[in-house]
Amino acid sequence: QVQLVESGGGLVQAGGSLRLSCAASGRTFSSYAMGWFRQAPGKEREFVALISWSGRRTYYADSVKGRFTISRDNAKNTVYLQMNSLKFEDTAVYYCAASTGLANLPSGFDYWGQGTQVTVSS
Repeated sequence: QVQLVESGGGLVQAGGSLRLSCAASGRTFSSYAMGWFRQAPGKEREFVALISWSGRRTYYADSVKGRFTISRDNAKNTVYLQMNSLKFEDTAVYYCAASTGLANLPSGFDYWGQGTQVTVSS
């Protein structure tokens, strides 16, 4: 069992930055690939970024490539999402999730956090 708690969301102007954190419970954090997803009102949950167990491999949605960076600290059981050059369309609830494989669909993830709201004002 893994419990995930996101933090770091908030209100930011377009062009600004935020860093999201996701703290995981349990001693098996390094056994999971970690992902970030987001969901805007009226839209489906969409993939944002993924990081492998060791952190050596990362994957991004085209819409955030070059602006967002995913990283992890296995000693702290935490995964991060650094978001730069934020746009209005990045506004959504952001969720972190844990997977035993390398997936980019919500169905491929076993555990989810409660989400944190990111609002970008134009």
